[in-house]
Amino acid sequence: MIEVRRIAVEPLQSNCYLCWNTDSGEGAVIDPGGEGQKIIAQVEEAGFAPLYILNTHGHGDHVAANTELKERYGVPLLIHRDEAPLLEDPQLNMSAVYGLPVTSPPADGFLAEGDKVEFGGLSFEVLYTPGHSPGGIAFYGHGVVFTGDALFMGSIGRCDLPGGDEDLLIGKIKENLLTLPEDTVVYPGHGGSTTIGVEKRFNPFLV
Repeated sequence: MIEVRRIAVEPLQSNCYLCWNTDSGEGAVIDPGGEGQKIIAQVEEAGFAPLYILNTHGHGDHVAANTELKERYGVPLLIHRDEAPLLEDPQLNMSAVYGLPVTSPPADGFLAEGDKVEFGGLSFEVLYTPGHSPGGIAFYGHGVVFTGDALFMGSIGRCDLPGGDEDLLIGKIKENLLTLPEDTVVYPGHGGSTTIGVEKRFNPFLV
């Protein structure tokens, strides 16, 4: 059975997600954006073994704890190829702007649209959602989708950062996210969860 736990982490209250199979005791950590020891403590409390670190995109507030998670668990770090330069460059990942420069280990592998990420008996499809950043992706499976900073409750990701493109983001949300079943639970990069059906009907950027 799938289990999802949201952890809001500083400095920007980004959502890190723990996703695991309670039957196999294996899972993944999605977007460890800071407070690595807090995330590790939650993993240990949940009692599962992470098999991957997954990044929806490379902005500093979603990758800041990659290093601590890599050092603790030694598992592969995966991201879209177009986001790879952001991992190791505080200027590109926007963390330098806030005076808190973030660097991450390089990716161990790259994910592209249509790929499947499998861990602990769970399987997630990679959906391509650029526009907030050059190679943003989402992870869909088991009735949930982790959307990073593409789609939020009642909003979408900001598009005024380098590599941003509002028309592209809205187009990809409509093409790759709003076509999912309406009862799909949306776990975004900031704020609370919602559903595809709610966003399709009421999100002012999409209706």
